Amino acid sequence: MILRPHTDVSKFFTSGAAKQALWRSIGGHQFVASTLKPARGDLRVHLLRESLQPQFAAYPGAPTRVRGYPPFAGQHALIIEVAPGLMIERVIDLALKTDPVLEPGILFVEPQFGILEIHGSDQARIQQTGQAVLAGLGLDAGDQLAARILYTDVIEDLADQHAVIINRNRQASMVLPGETLLIVEMVPALYAAIAANEAEKVAPGLTLVDVQMIGAAGRLYMAGSSADVRQGLGKIERVLAAINGRAG
Repeated sequence: MILRPHTDVSKFFTSGAAKQALWRSIGGHQFVASTLKPARGDLRVHLLRESLQPQFAAYPGAPTRVRGYPPFAGQHALIIEVAPGLMIERVIDLALKTDPVLEPGILFVEPQFGILEIHGSDQARIQQTGQAVLAGLGLDAGDQLAARILYTDVIEDLADQHAVIINRNRQASMVLPGETLLIVEMVPALYAAIAANEAEKVAPGLTLVDVQMIGAAGRLYMAGSSADVRQGLGKIERVLAAINGRAG
């Protein structure tokens, strides 16, 4: 016996007790075909990074960072962070089908979030792709989270041993003893990418030591003169404060 949608199953039972038992088991309702719809996810970050700076563009080229196509200085990038993590597979599907010429640099699914970086030389095409992704997800750019700085510090005259242990864990360039070290922690994590690029724009003399932009929080290490560090920190604070988004 095959039951079709909206079939009144009670007619197949002559026993009143059997009818009542079946009716209780299905909540007293007729069978209705269900249509599964993708659950709406959470947009955490959706931003354009304009004009990638030389150090930041080179940083993702490290084998431990990018599994896709490394960007070049001067290109532009769209960065997206979503939750749950596997939602990012739909994001990259929408992006690449909108513009197959763009190159994905980072596609990462971590325990809670999914991250995509996709880049190209034509800023207008990247903006168009970003809008297509939002439309495909049924979301708006304003649905992203506002940036929140958790901690900043400026450590002057870095000790020798301190520099050594940082350099053993860093992913970019080395910090030298005696330099001034800038450290910034923020949420969502992907905003560390914006912070690093913007600080390098305003103070190109800074050395990019490490950018941790995947996980529960983003962390940035940059080093140089005290003047450059403070200039970079000021730009980071202004840029992150200007990001429109909802409270997290």
